[in-house]
Amino acid sequence: MQTLKIFSWNVNGIRAIERKGFIPELFSYDADIICIQETKAEREQLSEALTHPEGYTSWFHSTSQRKGHSGTAMYSRIEPTRVDNGFPDPWKHLDEQGRTMTMFFDDFEIPTAVINCYFPNGGSKSSPLDYKLDFYNAMLGYVNGLREEGYEVIICGDWNIAHTEIDIARAKENQKSIGFLLEERAWLDRFHEEGWVDIWRYANPETLDTYTWWDMKSGARDRNVGWRIDYFFVDEPLLERIADIQIINEQFGSDHCPVVMDLVIEE
Repeated sequence: MQTLKIFSWNVNGIRAIERKGFIPELFSYDADIICIQETKAEREQLSEALTHPEGYTSWFHSTSQRKGHSGTAMYSRIEPTRVDNGFPDPWKHLDEQGRTMTMFFDDFEIPTAVINCYFPNGGSKSSPLDYKLDFYNAMLGYVNGLREEGYEVIICGDWNIAHTEIDIARAKENQKSIGFLLEERAWLDRFHEEGWVDIWRYANPETLDTYTWWDMKSGARDRNVGWRIDYFFVDEPLLERIADIQIINEQFGSDHCPVVMDLVIEE
């Protein structure tokens, strides 16, 4: 049995985690594909250790609007057919902030697309709520289109929404907070309705107190007052091929922690 291990982490600044000494951890999980969100850097600003890590090829997507903001990166030990930055038309204009990358593997037994995404926060001038909701609409259209083309699709990253009340430590206090608004959560309902499944919640339907993001200014991580906003979603038929899904909440270095998935790609 051959598996594909995919590691996803919002690092809140890839140069920042390097300064803090966390780069060894980034490459220590034996992942075949590493998906990084919120790099806050362009490729030419990065060290050799980040652009040419041993055993991996790297790709970067940075913002064309506001330097030092947003950004994504992908690393792979397996040569992909291609890596696309951003959305295709008609949604191309919605990703000028380096938020979306897709790695295609057309040589797999079933062609596979791995999408790495840093969804908009929805609470800032550069990513207001209406932009965030438009972005979700674009992502749903994009992945549905890939599915129609015959791809098995995996979507991972920082989705910037806690879906249900058990995905957030203080649901009642955050009913009107960005990231937990009803109109935002309704988009994740839409994904589920159209056959896309949150793998970790599917495998852990009743688990409480497991989060992927904490407000560092208030020391929330020490008290585990967090939000689960980092996900892997797959098309429903892929569920039988998920070998493992883990939230690595003991990994420090960022205000987020990594999520890791193992997918069976060949029996």
